[in-house]
Amino acid sequence: MKNLVTSIWQFYVDGFRSMTLGRTLWLIIAIKLFIMFFILRLFFFPNYLDEAAGEGDKEDYVSSELIMRAGR
Repeated sequence: MKNLVTSIWQFYVDGFRSMTLGRTLWLIIAIKLFIMFFILRLFFFPNYLDEAAGEGDKEDYVSSELIMRAGR
């Protein structure tokens, strides 16, 4: 089993080591993921729960909202 895992690991290491265009593509993918998950989140997805609930009351706020919305 260990030999199988080692051979699979070596296969991927050798493949990534010999890439030329692939490294550039992986860099582009990493930059796009960074922009999507960190930059856009800061500007377009505010932390509504902190603003609406306050300190220490997040659980109560969420449960009351779920109960209210389920009753509609």
